[in-house]
Amino acid sequence: MLGPLPMATEISPAEEGEAEGCIQCQKGSKLVLFVTGKCHWGCDYCPLSDNRRESPDMFANERRCNDWSEVIEEARAMNATGTGITGGDPMLDMEKSLEAIKQLKSAFGKEHHIHLYTSIPFDPVNSVRFANAGLDEIRFHLLDGRLERYLEVIDECHRVGINVGIELPCEPDKSESLFELLDEINGTNVQFLNLNELEITVGNQENMDVRGFNLSGAMTAAAEGSLELGIKLKQHAKHMSFHVKFCSANFKDAGQLRARFRRRAEVTLRPYEVLSDDDTILFGAIPTEEIDARDDIEELSSQLQLSEGWIRYDSITRRIEMPLSAAEAIADLVDVQVQLVEVHPTHERLEVSVVNLNQHR
Repeated sequence: MLGPLPMATEISPAEEGEAEGCIQCQKGSKLVLFVTGKCHWGCDYCPLSDNRRESPDMFANERRCNDWSEVIEEARAMNATGTGITGGDPMLDMEKSLEAIKQLKSAFGKEHHIHLYTSIPFDPVNSVRFANAGLDEIRFHLLDGRLERYLEVIDECHRVGINVGIELPCEPDKSESLFELLDEINGTNVQFLNLNELEITVGNQENMDVRGFNLSGAMTAAAEGSLELGIKLKQHAKHMSFHVKFCSANFKDAGQLRARFRRRAEVTLRPYEVLSDDDTILFGAIPTEEIDARDDIEELSSQLQLSEGWIRYDSITRRIEMPLSAAEAIADLVDVQVQLVEVHPTHERLEVSVVNLNQHR
């Protein structure tokens, strides 16, 4: 279960040359579409969780989806302005990735910005297929840190109108090769390089320990030295032909994720719910068996003067939900448990906490 999220950092203005996909992600307005967990590469820094690694399942944000209608529904639930297609490696299910682009463009129009990540220097002949489907931006993760094997497909993607970038973790022990890579990229058709602060997670901690990486602080998943290297690389590329962006672990977790959660909450908030300062949803509740729910709701609606839509029964959690203010008002007047419930604004509405408002009951 997810816990409370850390505080979000302030969203900075877009930098000159920054990729459109990054600009929208920073605002939390991009759907994250995980098309497949298939990946053959086994990168030791991969942060992917066990429930997604090598899984054929598709996820739209945190929601497991069985068909395209559910993906579209999730995009509408957050009023998405675009989509980032990820995995695994989306190119290991190329037809599914192409269909994802077509479905999203059909549902939301050509202005719906779509970017895709891949580690595969795929056959350049497929570039036009992705361009015709509507792909706006592609980001290559260089498996060996070398550019040469990707240049042909990079050039073809650029030729057919797809913005091309490279995205890599900023590994502190790869300093020399990363500086060499900057010089290789300069003057090519690569339009941007995104460097992500290296993170130490449950999924990669053992591998990171072997490489001797430590956390940079108690309140972050970032590897020590990654930030400092990223700053130096960005400065080195200041006058090169492409834009360099460094994305910190803290911002990805506390900025982008919270912004996306907040956006979804603002679209899907029920009349009796409120959005907290932590971008979670708060409401009041009374645990109730379904057989008693109808009579209890009628009585509570009358006593609290609640209109239709401001009180409802949830059969899954077996509770009557209502405004928190109403729950607080009756907590000391009834002989049943009254609760404050806090949930994440995801499709599954994962619970963060449940607090009893009348502890003595």
